Amino acid sequence: MRCRICMQPARWWRRRCDDCRRLATVFAAHRGADMATMMELFVASGAPRDKVEKFLSADLDGEGAVCDQIAADMTNDLLQALGRAGRQTPRGVEYLRQRGGWMTLDRRPPE
Repeated sequence: MRCRICMQPARWWRRRCDDCRRLATVFAAHRGADMATMMELFVASGAPRDKVEKFLSADLDGEGAVCDQIAADMTNDLLQALGRAGRQTPRGVEYLRQRGGWMTLDRRPPE
C-alpha cells in the first residue's frame, strides 16, 4: 500500500508510512502550538524535509491542510487573548491564503 499523504510505500495494511504517522502523532500531541514550535517538533521527529512539506499541505481529517489548521489555532488564540469573540476555521485560512489578500496589506488601496 502507499501512504495517503506522501505517496511513498507504506507497510502492509497501513494508510500512512512511518514518517507521516510520526508527524501526525506530533501534530495531535501538540495541537495549539505556534508554527515555529511545530516546525521544530516536526524536524526533531526525524522526518525528511520533503515529507514535512507534504504533511503540512495534506488534509488529514477533512478539516483543511495541516498548515491552515495551525494558522487557525494561532489566530483563535490571538483573538481570545484580545478578548474578541470570533472563530477562524482552517477553511477560512485556506480561502485567505489562496486569495492572496495578505500580500497587499502594506500598500494603500486603489483610489
